[in-house]
Amino acid sequence: MTSFSIDRATYGIGESALDAMVLDKPEFPAQFQGHQVVREGTLDNDTLAQNGFDGNTGERFRLAGRVNGVMRELGPVSNMAMSDGFGFIAASVVHLFDTPDSVHGWMHDIFLKDFEDRVGESVGQGHQLVSATRLEPEGFFDEAVGLKVLQGGANGLISSTVVDFRVGRLLGVVFIGTVGDHARLNQVMQLGQTLEKRMVGVVLGST
Repeated sequence: MTSFSIDRATYGIGESALDAMVLDKPEFPAQFQGHQVVREGTLDNDTLAQNGFDGNTGERFRLAGRVNGVMRELGPVSNMAMSDGFGFIAASVVHLFDTPDSVHGWMHDIFLKDFEDRVGESVGQGHQLVSATRLEPEGFFDEAVGLKVLQGGANGLISSTVVDFRVGRLLGVVFIGTVGDHARLNQVMQLGQTLEKRMVGVVLGST
């Protein structure tokens, strides 16, 4: 299967197929099986903008070619100790775009650039964006980019390891948030490869 044929196959995918692409809880790493689903479902452009950096709008995302998305996010239950190194959150997200080129543009001009441009700024909830370090994810069918994002607040540091990867006009996103200053690239790549396999399976009609 070539990247061209995958690109072409994703033009047959509509918004209704996105629900079948995001990972179910058993597909997340073992350390998250005691967590609970804290957010899931459709993630439209306006909602994504409201939960992102100040100044983002649904219109900006629509102009970037984003159509819609679906997410599933796991978070801690109340009796979990938030100690250094604890993975407190994990998520898988699938976004649908108008073209594969729009996915590439989003990865570089919105995902990477927005984080790198906001270093040193407040990111809400009393947190400051301390650093955004590029990572080099491997093992994906097509283009993939990654960041380790470090935030600081009154309760100390938290870090997020994020990987974005392209499947035709689909964008897969996986991330793990950890208490303290820690990169989780290998674990996030494995999660991303599981998501990629799920997405390709849906595109090709095998799931």
